[in-house]
Amino acid sequence: MFRRLIGKAMEAREFAYAPYSRFRVGAALLTKSQKIYTGCNVESASFSPTTCAERVAILKAVSEGEKDFSIIAVVGSGTDYAAPCGVCRQLLYEFAPALTVVIAKNPDEYQSFALSELLPMGFGPE
Repeated sequence: MFRRLIGKAMEAREFAYAPYSRFRVGAALLTKSQKIYTGCNVESASFSPTTCAERVAILKAVSEGEKDFSIIAVVGSGTDYAAPCGVCRQLLYEFAPALTVVIAKNPDEYQSFALSELLPMGFGPE
């Protein structure tokens, strides 16, 4: 499943709008109902409204009634791994504290983490 999600994240990365950073990111979020929601980063000249790929995928899923997530895969356009930023980690924790986060260079080179490893002492609705 990791390779499939990484492939979907790489496809989503192609749609990224990143004229300022030139750093394109794609994400693929698997729900417990086995649906996959993808996202890419969308930048803005004023920077503050810029949205990460992970948040796009989460917002798409939630806006379609999905709130139970199991895995998210994230790929950047550089040669190193691109982990979710702090804001994305917090939003992921809101819905899935036990989420598995896969960061990848490609379908064959990836690392996986429990979200709790990336966001120790996270807080949520509870």
